[in-house]
Amino acid sequence: MTYFFQFEDDFVASLRCIPMIVRYKLDTCGVKLKLAHWNEFPQTERQTLVEQPTTTPSDIQSYRNLLQQLAEKYTDIPLKDLPVEENPAWLDCQTIPETVQQKSEETGVKLTLEQWQNLTPVQRFALIKLSRPSHENHNFLPALKEFNIV
Repeated sequence: MTYFFQFEDDFVASLRCIPMIVRYKLDTCGVKLKLAHWNEFPQTERQTLVEQPTTTPSDIQSYRNLLQQLAEKYTDIPLKDLPVEENPAWLDCQTIPETVQQKSEETGVKLTLEQWQNLTPVQRFALIKLSRPSHENHNFLPALKEFNIV
């Protein structure tokens, strides 16, 4: 199974950065994991965090528990809880978030509602994250290309 996007190719072999699939799972289970945490986890533990599902409430709780165990075992940095959105924007295929629409226009791309609807939730999540002003978003256009929008 492929867990990574092509625009992440520069770091997924080493998992030196937190990949989108893990960021998606973190938002799903309401945990703030810092890069400082991630970098202390062994490669095998990082891979487990990539592969472990967060589909059911039980999966989500197991993922939270695993994150807590890893943070306690490998770091002295406590994890922080994040609010879990009841209706996250990446699950709403009827509305393109304003930040995504603006970023698309900045890159000269007209993202249509039909294109948005054809994306997977994880792809929509990636575009939302990559369109935020606080995020280093040089991968926004490569993501649009990868998702066949451009």
